[in-house]
Order: sequence, then structure tokens, then C-alpha cells
Amino acid sequence: MNKTLNKSLVAAAIAALLAGCSLAPVYERPAAPVTTAWPQGDAYQPAARPTEAREAADIGWREFIGNDRLRKLVELSIGNNRDLRVSILNIERARGLYRVTSAAQLPQVNASVGQTAQRVPDNMSPTGDGYITRQYSANLGVAAYELDLFGRVRNLSEAGLQQYLGTQEARRAQQITLVAEVANAWLTLAADQERLRLAQDTLKSQQISYELSRRRFAAGATSGLDMYEAQQSVESARNDMAVYTAQVAADQNALALLAGAPVPAELLPVGELTSATQLADLPAGVPSTVLQRRPDVLSAERSLQAANANIGVARAAFFPSISLTASAGSASTALSGLFKAGSGAWSFVPQLTLPIFSGGANQANLAVAKADRDIAVAQYEKAIQSAFREVADALAQRGTLDERVASQAALAEASARSYRIYEARYQKGADAYQTSLTSQRNLYAAQQGLISARLAKATNQVTLYKALGGGWQ
Repeated sequence: MNKTLNKSLVAAAIAALLAGCSLAPVYERPAAPVTTAWPQGDAYQPAARPTEAREAADIGWREFIGNDRLRKLVELSIGNNRDLRVSILNIERARGLYRVTSAAQLPQVNASVGQTAQRVPDNMSPTGDGYITRQYSANLGVAAYELDLFGRVRNLSEAGLQQYLGTQEARRAQQITLVAEVANAWLTLAADQERLRLAQDTLKSQQISYELSRRRFAAGATSGLDMYEAQQSVESARNDMAVYTAQVAADQNALALLAGAPVPAELLPVGELTSATQLADLPAGVPSTVLQRRPDVLSAERSLQAANANIGVARAAFFPSISLTASAGSASTALSGLFKAGSGAWSFVPQLTLPIFSGGANQANLAVAKADRDIAVAQYEKAIQSAFREVADALAQRGTLDERVASQAALAEASARSYRIYEARYQKGADAYQTSLTSQRNLYAAQQGLISARLAKATNQVTLYKALGGGWQ
């Protein structure tokens, strides 16, 4: 028995060595459907890149974010955000599915111990007396192990592996998005807090002007027009205060959702936007090949590789499959004789299945697998194109934001000087209140525009960092 069983195991081992054949197409990464350089033009900065410049994917978010409050808030969000938690659980699920498919490449060995009891009735017994027969068995065996001659099982395992690796990349992409969303929400809150303070200061100034106009009107020095126009400005400032008070509360709620927990007051921005943002600068002149390091692009490529492996699975269905079922053990009619000499038993059942007619199902499955591969190619190319556009848009904004901030700051400074002159002239009675009021409104609009420009510059840094694949480490 042992010699026969050893020969069977040797034959199975030789067949397993032949299992290296695969009918899947050789994978080749599709050419990137974008140019190797970023767009050029008036909206873009010169694409000079220092040799020591680092790519965004190599700059961890802790290094990119210099503000300690924002850094701690991002840490809180990574630990509690529910979307990111779902991505992590998807990794665990994909890992389990991969282990299931890869386990099929190895024989499943099972041990069994059993008893079969049967009573023969009196009318069927040769002696006329009924009796009971018993049979005991103990076996170690392999059930329906497929010899993977054409790589069907191996390609199933490869597809599972690529899907698992794709979920890991999807988790990294989710973290990149989360880091950018938290940073932008935090910066928006800082800007809205500054807008609220500006509205409060404007309201105080308008109330002083209104009181002055009211006293002058009461004394008969001016008409009621100045007083009513001053009152309009007061009510407008009160309205802005209400709007920005509600907006600040909404910004805090948005941060709490991203963080997955209430945000402690010590992690909220304090001071002006310029002092709240301490983001590291990024090199602009990086080649577009850096996009292939983005986790979402890598995830799309993993899906493409899985679809490529599934073609091998579909092709293998056209070829014969061999499965082995074998067992060896001991059998006896008495429990005491189960492992005695002469009780050995074995079975070996090889089975060859040859597809002859399937009504075109195998051909249809192959066509579906090829179509899935072509879809995955298009999705991979679309992921690269979308990533290229995100970076190009961010670079276009970056190339003009410095000029925008500088011009807005100069406008705010000129408006402030103009307002001080007109206000002094009005206080001395040398000019009409309408002129001073118009100047004050221009100053308020210029200051609001400066806050918006500074916010746009800060969020552009975050957007460019995200678009270049930074934030997952």
C-alpha cells in the first residue's frame, strides 16, 4: 500500500510542477495618454525644477503641514473618520478573499474517523436471526484537488491579489483626500473667522459714524439723508455679522464630520489666516510621470492587472482539467482491530474533464473577460488624464495667485488711505458723508477680497499637494 501511495504522491508532485503554464496575456502597462511636461503659458510659472526638489509623494503630511493645531487635527481625523475606516475594512475583506483564492493552489488535506453500523433483519439473515454489522475507519485524504495545468487557479489567485493590492491603494487615496479636506476646511474656518472679525470692526466703525450723523441731524447741521445712509451701512454690517457667525458654526460642523468626533477648541485656528497657515512649499516643475505614483492611479492599474489575469481564467476553461481525490487509512469491523496489521486501505480517484459542448458559454466568458480588460484600460487612462488635469489646474492657479494677493493687498492699502482722508474731511465738514461712506464700502470690499485671495493661495498649496499624490504617508 505504501509503495502505491508513494507513487501516487510522486505523480501528483510532477503534475504540480507542470502547473506553471498560464494562458493570461503578458501584462504591459499602457502608455500614459498625457504629455510628459505640464502645460506652458501666461498662467503658469516657469517649469524650472531644481535638482534637489522632492516629489510631493515623498513629503509626508506631517512635514507638509507646519501648523501644530492643524497637524493634530489631521491625526485625529485619520483615527476617527468613518470613510477612512470603511477603506481599512475593505482591505481586510480583500485580504480574506485573496487568501480564499490562493488556498485553492494547495491540496486540502482532511482527516476523518467514522463508524458505519447496519442491522440485517431476521427475514434477510441466512440463519433467520437478525444481526448488526459495524465498520470502523480512519482516513487521511485529499478531495478534488485540481492540477493547475493551464493556470486557471493561479490566475484566479493573481486576480485576487491585484484586487487586494488595489484596495490598499484605494485606502491611501482616501487618506490623501481626507488630509486635503481637513486642511482646506480648517483654512476656510480661519478665513471665515477673519471675515467675521472684519464685519465686527466695520459694524463698530459704522455705529460711530451713525451716532455722529444722528447728533448732527438732531442739531440741524445736516439733512436726514446722511443719517439714513449711515443707518443703512450699520444694518448691512449687522447682516454680514449674522451671515459669518452662521458660516463659522457651519465650518466647525464640517470639521467635526471630517474628524469623526467633536473638535477640541485648542485645535481650531487662532489669529489671521496668514499666521494660521504654515504649509511647506512644493516644487512646480515636476514631470507628469509622477502621476503614476498617485494611489488612485495605482489602484486603477491594479484593477487592470486583475482583469488581465481573468482572461487567463476564461481561456483555461477551453482546456481539460484534472482533479485528484485520494485517501489512505485503516478500516476494520472491530474498533480494536482498526490499526492492526492488514487493516490498511487506500483509494485513488483521478478525474479528467474535457469540455466538448457548452452552448458557447466558454467563448462568451472569454469575450466578457476581454471586454472587462478593455474597460479597465480605459479607466486607467481616464485616471491619469483626470490626475493630469487636476495638477495642471492647480499649477495655473498657483502661477497667478502671488500676483493676485499682491494686487489685492495693494488695493486694500490704497483703500484704507483713501478712507482715512475722506473720513477726516467729513469730520471737519469739508466733504459730504456720501463720499466717506463710499470710500468705507470700497475698503471693506478690498479687505474681504484680500482674505479670499490669501485663502485661495493657501488652499491651492493643499490642492497641488493632493493632486501630486502627497498625503498618504
